Amino acid sequence: MSNRLGVDSQVVTLALARMTESVGNSFLIVVLPLFIGNGAISGATFGLNEVAVTGIVLSLFGFVNSPLQPFTGRLSDRTGRRKVFVLAGLVLIGTASFSYSLASTYWHLVGLRVLQGIAGALIIPTTVALVNDLASSSNRGGNMGTYNTFRLVGFGVGPVAAGVVVSAGPYAIDLGALRVAFSGFDAAFYFATLTATISFFLILFLIRDPKVPATDENDRGLGGIEVIDRDGRGVLDPVFTLGVVSFFMAVGIALFATLGDIINARLDQGPTLFGLQFAAFVLAQVLLQVPIGRATDFYGRKGFIVVGTILLVPTTLVQGLVYDPWLMFSARFVQGAAGAMVFAPALALAGDLAPEGLSGTTLSVLTMAFGFGVAFGPLVSGFLVSFGFVVPFAFGAALAAVGVVLVWTQVEEPTTPQRSFSSLFSFSSGD
Repeated sequence: MSNRLGVDSQVVTLALARMTESVGNSFLIVVLPLFIGNGAISGATFGLNEVAVTGIVLSLFGFVNSPLQPFTGRLSDRTGRRKVFVLAGLVLIGTASFSYSLASTYWHLVGLRVLQGIAGALIIPTTVALVNDLASSSNRGGNMGTYNTFRLVGFGVGPVAAGVVVSAGPYAIDLGALRVAFSGFDAAFYFATLTATISFFLILFLIRDPKVPATDENDRGLGGIEVIDRDGRGVLDPVFTLGVVSFFMAVGIALFATLGDIINARLDQGPTLFGLQFAAFVLAQVLLQVPIGRATDFYGRKGFIVVGTILLVPTTLVQGLVYDPWLMFSARFVQGAAGAMVFAPALALAGDLAPEGLSGTTLSVLTMAFGFGVAFGPLVSGFLVSFGFVVPFAFGAALAAVGVVLVWTQVEEPTTPQRSFSSLFSFSSGD
């Protein structure tokens, strides 16, 4: 498989492990709201209604793991090790997933989501750093695209499978004289535990730490993040700029998630079409990240990021203007194509720019920013929609427009591409 994809075999194994873990972890997006609404959870909510509590529980993962990522990434740089952080995170993910089956109060859920957020902070920056360490400047885009594609497949399959597992319950297993019965919710939690366990053993036995020197560099910005460009070629550090653009992109993507009921009423559609529209973004990412990533290895990264950010402007805005369900699906799909032109190339470019031994710190800037954007987007859309349906989407489009200016003016590629990006659009009448 690695030969066909043109990527490192260990990156494929790492991608498969992350896909497996993502299937189980993304179960919770569907299962936890149903679990809370089923009446299995009780206890004090301090005046918050069930919907508010559900939103807090779901968003905690992003708000906990995102600010911790630069510190875990930097710690992995200092020790020169990645694998141990990934394994520790998978242990926490598996423990928390199983513990949901024992939870009975809202505070149990809050505590377990915090634990999973810490696990995410251990896993996310170190796996991306591993991909970067295993790749080279000539194939980094393809490796990043492959890794992200597999991860997104797991994220997309999980919620669909979760609904099937929950609705098929309760279950019973006969073990001789002993009959074990458990609910559909418990089955979903056990399945998430199983996927974390499989991922743990894949990493344990099949992934090795590449030879990356440990670093004790202390002269970098807060948490190892540089904000100002010390080389003087621009105002903002290029990696920080890519992080800001990743945040803007994630906000624009996540605006859609909170507005399900409003969108369904506006487009006169049911939840099935909303689910397809939600999945359209992921579908485009799955189809396009690998070819776009590999193309950036040949044509350079910046051109794809600029074009992708430009496309985010109309594809985000139009979601606030359309009244046809299939036009909304198309807008989401093209927005996904734009996102595929931004995130994997941005990770690859940040990897190109990362000093030796500092890929964990450097790449955590982008993964942290994306996580914050995914958490912030639903909150801001829920607030802005009260001013008009188009307002949150106009806000997301405006952020993308600012991102275009930032990438164009503040980001440069450290190496010369094999062929200029503009040659993709030039056609010759010769041979």
